[in-house]
Parts: sequence; C-alpha cells; structure tokens
Amino acid sequence: MPELPEVEALAAYLRERAVGHAVQRFEVASFSALKTYDPAPSAVAGLTLTGAGRHGKFLDVHLGDELHLIVHLARAGWLHYRDAFKSAAPLKPGSGPIAIRVRLDDGSGFDLTEAGTQKSLAAYLVRDPNEVPGVSRLGPDALAVGPEEFAERLRGRNGQVKGVLTDQEVLAGIGNAYSDEILHVAKMSPFALTGKLTDEQIATLYEAMRAVETDAVTRSVGQRAAELKGEKRAGLRVHARTGLPCPECGDTVREVSFADKSLQYCPTCQTGGKPLADRRLSKLIR
Repeated sequence: MPELPEVEALAAYLRERAVGHAVQRFEVASFSALKTYDPAPSAVAGLTLTGAGRHGKFLDVHLGDELHLIVHLARAGWLHYRDAFKSAAPLKPGSGPIAIRVRLDDGSGFDLTEAGTQKSLAAYLVRDPNEVPGVSRLGPDALAVGPEEFAERLRGRNGQVKGVLTDQEVLAGIGNAYSDEILHVAKMSPFALTGKLTDEQIATLYEAMRAVETDAVTRSVGQRAAELKGEKRAGLRVHARTGLPCPECGDTVREVSFADKSLQYCPTCQTGGKPLADRRLSKLIR
C-alpha cells in the first residue's frame, strides 16, 4: 500500500509535471471507484490543475479554485503518468486495471489503476477535502506532529504499538511497511503496549518515526511514478524481508502473519532475541 512517502512523491511529481495544464477529459472506467456523484465527472473538463498535495495517505489533486480529486490508492492502487496516450478513444467501462483516466491539454495525463480482484481504490470529487470521511477523521500528519503531541496521542490510545502507529485517527500517513521500519529503528517490539512505554521509549520512537519517514520522502521525491515502488523496496530494512539477514545485527528477519497482512521484525534488535508467536491469539511477547 502506498504510504506517506510515496503519496508525497506522487504529489510532488504532479506539481512538477501536471500543474498548469487544463483537463481535457476526465474518464471513469470503474464506476465503483468514484464514490461521489456531485459534482459530476463532466464538471472537471476545462479546469486547470492548480496544485497537488496529500492528507495522510490520501492524494489531493486541486482542480481549478473549487474542486479536489481525492484519491486513496488502497493496497493495490497506483498512479501511472503518461507523456502520451496510445489512443484518443474514451475508455470503456471495465477497461482492465484502469479505474480513472485524466487527460490533459498537452496530450499527457495519468491513469489511476488497481491490480487484482479486490477493488478498494477510492476516488472522490469534492469541493472540500473534509467532505471525504477518511480525511475528516485523520489525526495530525506524522511529519507535522511535535514530540509532545506525539506522546500525548500514543498514551491516549492504549494498545499494541504497531496498531496504534498505523491508526490513521492517531497519526496520519503511517502504514504497515513503514511502521515495521520505525519499530526496527526504535528497537521496539511491535506488540509493546503504548500504555507501558516510558518517556524515553516514546522519545526514541518519535525520533525513529521522523528519521524513517523523512529519509523515505527524501529518497522518493524526484523519482518518476514508475520508479517509486522499486525505490521503496530498496530502502526497507525488515519489512517484506522475511528470511533475510537484518542489516543491523545479521539475525534472520522473522514474520508474524495475520488474516490479511503480516509484519516483519528482527528478534535480536526488537524482542530480546525471542521470536514472536506467529498466530493472532497467542500470548505475545511485549
């Protein structure tokens, strides 16, 4: 799933390449992907892209002075920028992985795509980003929150630290991959309880969050959209590296699997050398 660094990089790329160009056509191939009906997609034609940003993991494309295209790429969604399209013909409904196509006045544009059969990509045409329920519920951005507010928000939501870090109402922008990275840098078990963390541990966790997210943004911004996934994988220490050596200590990276996702960690760095039980209801190391 694209997280804060990748969405920030996509927004930066759109600011560099697309801002200032007018929308020629806004085509919807997957009607389930567009979650709003007012304003209608036809209202976008002729509007100029005036900016691009993000709200946590939501991409925000500014259209004219009034409209926003808000996109949550979900697990398998992506933005593909095209310098030119092979065909000028409008998309037909159900055009493979393409959900939405935005054609610009210079012949370029971008496709919002989603692989697989479980379609979760969500796009909203709104006048105010806070009309999107997921945006209105977001906590402070992970790169904007200060150390005192960070500590307050963690202590206010007692639970396993991995789950609290990825709760978008607590902090916006951190997902499964970078939470694994943050906890590895902080040398903390993903199942440590936030209510039992010391002030020193919370301060260490905050610094790890800042370091991991800032480094990932620095590496990502400036990359073309097609290169971002490879850049993300190349920078990961433990996430998606099960069975490989930990770059910090050389121990084998382990995994805990759940119904629809998994986490990765280093036993030596994070859990005192003890492997975590790989089943949801087991007694967990803290």
